[in-house]
Amino acid sequence: MVGIGYDIHRLSENRELYLGGVKIKFDKGSVGHSDGDVLLHAICDALLGAANLGDIGQYFPPDDNKYKNISSNEILTKTSKFLENSGLFAKNIDAVVIAEAPKILPYVNAMKKNIATILKISENSISIKGKTNEGMGEIGEGKAIAVWAICEIESIYASSQR
Repeated sequence: MVGIGYDIHRLSENRELYLGGVKIKFDKGSVGHSDGDVLLHAICDALLGAANLGDIGQYFPPDDNKYKNISSNEILTKTSKFLENSGLFAKNIDAVVIAEAPKILPYVNAMKKNIATILKISENSISIKGKTNEGMGEIGEGKAIAVWAICEIESIYASSQR
Protein backbone atom coordinates (compact mmCIF):
# COMPACT_ATOMS: atom_id res chain seq x y z
CA MET A 1 0.00 0.00 0.00
CA VAL A 2 1.28 3.43 -0.93
CA GLY A 3 0.41 6.93 0.26
CA ILE A 4 1.47 10.44 -0.68
CA GLY A 5 1.85 13.42 1.63
CA TYR A 6 2.48 17.11 1.14
CA ASP A 7 3.06 19.99 3.50
CA ILE A 8 4.09 23.62 3.16
CA HIS A 9 4.84 26.25 5.80
CA ARG A 10 5.74 29.89 5.68
CA LEU A 11 9.21 30.77 6.94
CA SER A 12 9.74 33.51 9.48
CA GLU A 13 12.51 34.97 11.58
CA ASN A 14 12.47 34.24 15.31
CA ARG A 15 11.41 30.62 14.73
CA GLU A 16 13.49 27.43 14.89
CA LEU A 17 13.69 25.25 11.78
CA TYR A 18 13.14 21.52 12.26
CA LEU A 19 13.30 19.03 9.40
CA GLY A 20 13.03 15.30 9.94
CA GLY A 21 13.07 15.93 13.68
CA VAL A 22 16.48 17.61 13.46
CA LYS A 23 17.15 21.24 14.40
CA ILE A 24 18.60 22.96 11.32
CA LYS A 25 20.93 25.92 11.68
CA PHE A 26 19.17 28.66 9.71
CA ASP A 27 18.04 32.26 10.20
CA LYS A 28 14.35 31.40 9.68
CA GLY A 29 11.99 28.71 10.87
CA SER A 30 8.64 27.22 9.92
CA VAL A 31 5.51 29.00 11.10
CA GLY A 32 3.05 26.48 12.44
CA HIS A 33 0.88 25.40 15.36
CA SER A 34 3.40 22.65 16.13
CA ASP A 35 7.16 22.95 15.63
CA GLY A 36 6.36 23.20 11.90
CA ASP A 37 8.45 20.24 10.71
CA VAL A 38 7.18 20.00 7.11
CA LEU A 39 9.15 16.81 6.42
CA LEU A 40 7.64 14.85 9.30
CA HIS A 41 4.18 16.26 8.57
CA ALA A 42 4.34 15.14 4.93
CA ILE A 43 5.60 11.70 5.99
CA CYS A 44 2.77 11.36 8.53
CA ASP A 45 0.18 12.27 5.91
CA ALA A 46 1.70 9.75 3.48
CA LEU A 47 1.64 6.99 6.11
CA LEU A 48 -1.91 7.79 7.18
CA GLY A 49 -3.04 7.98 3.57
CA ALA A 50 -1.51 4.62 2.71
CA ALA A 51 -3.33 3.09 5.69
CA ASN A 52 -6.59 4.89 4.81
CA LEU A 53 -6.54 6.50 8.27
CA GLY A 54 -7.14 10.12 7.24
CA ASP A 55 -4.60 12.91 7.79
CA ILE A 56 -2.68 14.52 10.63
CA GLY A 57 -5.16 17.39 10.87
CA GLN A 58 -7.78 14.91 12.10
CA TYR A 59 -5.53 13.68 14.92
CA PHE A 60 -3.65 16.90 15.71
CA PRO A 61 -6.01 19.77 14.82
CA PRO A 62 -4.27 23.15 14.48
CA ASP A 63 -7.02 24.83 16.51
CA ASP A 64 -6.50 22.54 19.53
CA ASN A 65 -4.21 24.23 22.06
CA LYS A 66 -3.05 20.93 23.56
CA TYR A 67 -0.99 20.51 20.36
CA LYS A 68 0.47 24.02 20.44
CA ASN A 69 4.24 23.72 19.86
CA ILE A 70 4.07 19.90 19.92
CA SER A 71 7.21 18.21 18.63
CA SER A 72 6.66 16.61 15.25
CA ASN A 73 8.73 13.69 16.54
CA GLU A 74 5.79 13.05 18.87
CA ILE A 75 3.34 13.37 15.96
CA LEU A 76 5.33 10.78 13.97
CA THR A 77 5.55 8.49 17.01
CA LYS A 78 1.77 8.61 17.47
CA THR A 79 1.21 8.12 13.74
CA SER A 80 3.42 5.03 13.88
CA LYS A 81 1.25 3.73 16.75
CA PHE A 82 -1.92 4.30 14.68
CA LEU A 83 -0.39 2.12 11.95
CA GLU A 84 0.75 -0.54 14.44
CA ASN A 85 -2.77 -0.67 15.92
CA SER A 86 -4.03 -1.35 12.38
CA GLY A 87 -1.50 -4.15 11.87
CA LEU A 88 0.67 -2.04 9.54
CA PHE A 89 4.20 -0.69 9.45
CA ALA A 90 6.25 1.67 7.29
CA LYS A 91 8.35 -0.14 4.72
CA ASN A 92 9.83 2.63 2.56
CA ILE A 93 9.85 6.45 2.49
CA ASP A 94 10.94 8.81 -0.28
CA ALA A 95 10.75 12.56 0.34
CA VAL A 96 11.69 15.76 -1.47
CA VAL A 97 12.30 18.93 0.55
CA ILE A 98 11.74 22.02 -1.61
CA ALA A 99 13.48 25.18 -0.40
CA GLU A 100 15.91 27.74 -1.77
CA ALA A 101 17.81 27.53 1.53
CA PRO A 102 19.11 26.01 3.68
CA LYS A 103 20.96 23.19 1.98
CA ILE A 104 19.76 20.00 3.66
CA LEU A 105 22.46 17.54 2.56
CA PRO A 106 24.56 18.05 5.73
CA TYR A 107 21.52 17.02 7.82
CA VAL A 108 20.11 14.15 5.78
CA ASN A 109 21.85 11.33 7.68
CA ALA A 110 20.67 12.70 11.04
CA MET A 111 17.11 13.05 9.67
CA LYS A 112 17.13 9.49 8.34
CA LYS A 113 18.45 8.16 11.64
CA ASN A 114 15.75 10.00 13.62
CA ILE A 115 12.91 8.87 11.35
CA ALA A 116 14.20 5.28 11.22
CA THR A 117 14.43 5.14 15.02
CA ILE A 118 10.87 6.39 15.49
CA LEU A 119 9.39 4.10 12.81
CA LYS A 120 11.63 1.13 13.73
CA ILE A 121 12.82 0.67 10.13
CA SER A 122 16.22 0.69 8.45
CA GLU A 123 17.79 4.02 7.50
CA ASN A 124 18.32 2.40 4.08
CA SER A 125 14.53 2.40 3.66
CA ILE A 126 14.44 6.20 3.75
CA SER A 127 15.40 8.64 0.99
CA ILE A 128 15.46 12.41 1.55
CA LYS A 129 16.41 14.79 -1.22
CA GLY A 130 16.64 18.56 -1.42
CA LYS A 131 15.50 20.62 -4.40
CA THR A 132 15.12 24.33 -5.04
CA ASN A 133 12.17 26.04 -6.70
CA GLU A 134 14.53 27.85 -9.10
CA GLY A 135 13.64 31.23 -7.59
CA MET A 136 9.95 30.92 -8.47
CA GLY A 137 6.99 31.63 -6.18
CA GLU A 138 6.91 31.87 -2.40
CA ILE A 139 9.33 28.96 -2.03
CA GLY A 140 11.74 30.43 -4.56
CA GLU A 141 11.66 33.77 -2.76
CA GLY A 142 12.66 32.04 0.51
CA LYS A 143 9.29 32.71 2.13
CA ALA A 144 8.18 29.08 2.39
CA ILE A 145 9.38 25.49 2.52
CA ALA A 146 7.50 22.45 1.20
CA VAL A 147 7.83 18.67 1.16
CA TRP A 148 6.39 15.87 -0.95
CA ALA A 149 6.65 12.39 0.56
CA ILE A 150 5.59 8.97 -0.61
CA CYS A 151 5.50 5.98 1.71
CA GLU A 152 4.99 2.29 1.26
CA ILE A 153 3.43 0.39 4.14
CA GLU A 154 2.90 -3.28 4.68
CA SER A 155 0.77 -5.51 6.83
CA ILE A 156 2.58 -7.02 9.82
CA TYR A 157 0.84 -10.29 8.98
CA ALA A 158 1.90 -10.35 5.30
CA SER A 159 5.48 -9.64 6.34
CA SER A 160 5.56 -12.56 8.83
CA GLN A 161 4.33 -15.04 6.21
CA ARG A 162 7.34 -14.54 3.91
